Amino acid sequence: MRPLAAYLRSLNPELPRSVWILQAGGLANFFGNGVVIPFLIIYLHNVRGISLTVAGLVVATNSAVGIPSGIAAGTLSDRLGARRILAAALLTMAGSIALFPLITEAWHAFLLNGALGLGSGAFWPAASSLLTALTPAHRRHAAFGLQRVTMSLGFGLGGLTGGLIATADSPRSFAILFLLDAATFVAFAFILAALPSPSPHAQDEPGSYRHVLRNRPFMGFAWLNVAFVAAGVVLLNELLPVFVKNEAGVSESLIGVFFLVHTAAIVVAQLPITKWSEGRRRMVVLAAMAVVWAACWLSVLAMGAWLHGAPAFGVLAGIAIVFALGACLHGSVAGPIVVDLAEPHVMGRYMAVSSLSWQVAFVVGPAVGGAVLDAQPLALWPVAAAVLLASAGASIALERTLPDGARRNPAHLVPPPLAAGMATDPAG
Repeated sequence: MRPLAAYLRSLNPELPRSVWILQAGGLANFFGNGVVIPFLIIYLHNVRGISLTVAGLVVATNSAVGIPSGIAAGTLSDRLGARRILAAALLTMAGSIALFPLITEAWHAFLLNGALGLGSGAFWPAASSLLTALTPAHRRHAAFGLQRVTMSLGFGLGGLTGGLIATADSPRSFAILFLLDAATFVAFAFILAALPSPSPHAQDEPGSYRHVLRNRPFMGFAWLNVAFVAAGVVLLNELLPVFVKNEAGVSESLIGVFFLVHTAAIVVAQLPITKWSEGRRRMVVLAAMAVVWAACWLSVLAMGAWLHGAPAFGVLAGIAIVFALGACLHGSVAGPIVVDLAEPHVMGRYMAVSSLSWQVAFVVGPAVGGAVLDAQPLALWPVAAAVLLASAGASIALERTLPDGARRNPAHLVPPPLAAGMATDPAG
């Protein structure tokens, strides 16, 4: 673990200590998410006998409830401080996921996943606002890139662990997964106590969600991100595992290995890609990402049609690496775009709407994708590829509406000593 930490620090020597502490919490948190998320639909469908269509709707419930929760969290982060809201979100999620072993019927799953959504909806705007407040402006693209690395590392290690524990023949094995996830939420909440609490902005200047909704370039990006996440990230995390298990004969343990391979690729590639992205056009980078992901889904289509077992997993491992490179492109530019388009005094609300784009995607993706997967499993992948290719074209078109300062990632500049010293602790 020490060589990994040294490698990450060598690529991000200017990030303050508070950012590293926050990322350590994210690592623990996403280890727990990785333990559960790839296997949740398998649990609902293969263990509890809930149809794929209903299981997809159950997963979508989390994000549906998270929409109003995230909107409220954006306002509360501006007024009360992001750290407090993040801690409350983590404890809410811990209590909810700990009850998942009690699910025996579909309505239980809807109820508990809705409760989980209250916390997860508040998590992202609070976490993103806190990361932004703790990071010097000229290194925010690096901080968001590091966030992608630590969360992906946690998710991949969790996926491997979950794959080694879970088996569809043993409901008790899934209970272990849920309790592990709950423990990581609590651990992250304790880690937050070591962080400074940046002052809320709402006291300085009045603001509301009208500021956000009137920002057309930002709203254009938010809607575009819905398409990226729904047709890309959602399918990878929620629907690909159950597809390859039931249609290509890939075991739970190999699904866990898939997520470890995916994670390893992100850990190796994210920060170098973030450095490469400095000074480059952001929307072109996002368009390239969409093309890469579309190619992955066409490969899944070919794999599902012709391969089974070990040969299918061989292709799947290649997809894990290539998809990860696309995720690195997204991680290097998406967060900084939001920050550069936002107005500082309502940063929490901007982060809430940015998170809302993910929540909407995680409603639409599982609900629609689960139904398509239930009816015709092979049809899902070319449809998703087409959505991504259309989104690549929309990315290039959106670039014309962005202000000049948001079109490119900043070229790396070392700040003068005084500015550097002031930036090491933005909370004062």
